[in-house]
Amino acid sequence: MAGRPGGTGILKNARHPVFQHTRALDPVLQAEFLVSSGEARQGLHRRRRRSDTVKRNKAARKSQRILVLDIGGTNVKVAGTGMAETIKIPSGPKLTPARMVRDVKKAVRVTDFQGVSIGYPGMVAGGCPAHDPRNLGPGWVGFNFQKAFGKPVKLINDAAMQALGSYDGGRMLFLGLGTGLGSAMVVDGELEPLELAHLAYRKGRTFEDYAGLRGLERMGRKKWQKHVNRIVRHFTNALAADHVVLGGGNAKKLKGLPLKCRLGDNVNAIKGGLRLWQKA
Repeated sequence: MAGRPGGTGILKNARHPVFQHTRALDPVLQAEFLVSSGEARQGLHRRRRRSDTVKRNKAARKSQRILVLDIGGTNVKVAGTGMAETIKIPSGPKLTPARMVRDVKKAVRVTDFQGVSIGYPGMVAGGCPAHDPRNLGPGWVGFNFQKAFGKPVKLINDAAMQALGSYDGGRMLFLGLGTGLGSAMVVDGELEPLELAHLAYRKGRTFEDYAGLRGLERMGRKKWQKHVNRIVRHFTNALAADHVVLGGGNAKKLKGLPLKCRLGDNVNAIKGGLRLWQKA
């Protein structure tokens, strides 16, 4: 009979293990169980397929070859996935974005990479330069980097890129002591670029005028470090930073570090450029 376990019809699966404990189950409920268990299996298969897709996408991001450009007032540092060493391309006040792209293409084979990260020495809004850098040539605002490189491009402030590569937890303030004064904050893994350099500091001059290269050359190393220490304490307190990373080429000139500080490394800018795509 159709309703007997082991019979034919809709209850042909009545020997299902669950039914060994539900012999008296109403035939209609048994039929509903079979339908629902089939739907559950289909749902499980869909979840597994989605999980496999997520894993493949993560693996693809990890395997992406990314070219990273760290633009400074003296050099453009070029590195990337699979490159044995960092290449330095001279920059300076005559460097335009078109010239930079041309020089980068001469130095590396851009077609070997799937994306480009750019650390830009100035304010960035919506992934684009908000104004031309003080220490480089003109033409950066409105320049189409993606078209010029023929690759997807992620552009952020250079200090923010190094901060991202330096981050290891908590509320971290990054200050870049280079040609200018770069700044960024990372809180619980979230990056927040800052523009502290051009805020007024003292005697009609900005923080950058004292902590940047101009201040070092004008005052000498000892007096320069005195102001660097004072500026670090000021921003550490104002931003409630747990710790501070001092990066940039001139950080190595410091004799002893202020409280809560550690030296950064320019290689962290490259690491930050790679992390931009890992978070995508």
